[in-house]
Amino acid sequence: MRRTINLGICLTLAVSAWAGSSIVGTKPGEFTLRDLKGSEVAASSLGGNVTAILFIATKCPVSNAYNERMSTLYRDYAPKGVKFIFVNSNHTEPAAEVEDHGKQHGFPFAVYKDPSNVVADLFRAQATPEAFVLDGSGTVRYHGHIDDSQNPARISKQGLRLALDALLGGGSVDPAETKAFGCSIKRVKQ
Repeated sequence: MRRTINLGICLTLAVSAWAGSSIVGTKPGEFTLRDLKGSEVAASSLGGNVTAILFIATKCPVSNAYNERMSTLYRDYAPKGVKFIFVNSNHTEPAAEVEDHGKQHGFPFAVYKDPSNVVADLFRAQATPEAFVLDGSGTVRYHGHIDDSQNPARISKQGLRLALDALLGGGSVDPAETKAFGCSIKRVKQ
């Protein structure tokens, strides 16, 4: 008897299992990004003892609702030694658009492009905005939301701030994982 397997169903199940597994406690490893002029930049040259990686977008209303909060986080934590890597993985948002968006919103930080979604895939990032925090060894110690409400008046938990404070204080992050929400990353079709 001959068995047939629907490859599409198998791939869907594999992707669902991969997307549902936690990245906390793993070391994604070295990766490169592109600055907005197209030059490659090694993440190791951007990171530090505590590194926050945020996936953001220009067109996503949820990500845009966080523009000022991201700038405030950067201003509050960069002086404390936290390194920030802001990543745009949307293939629908070219570098020139990302650059204009940053200028328009007065970002005090650089944004990098992730051609072909290599970094988004490495981190299993799904949404904008979505945050990851790595310790000095490159281990993911936090994954999830910046905070728990798009509406600033309804914020009750500031997951990213709590994670940064815990690592800066030499403690462990609790909770280490929260639910990120926003627009889906617009990946290159494979």
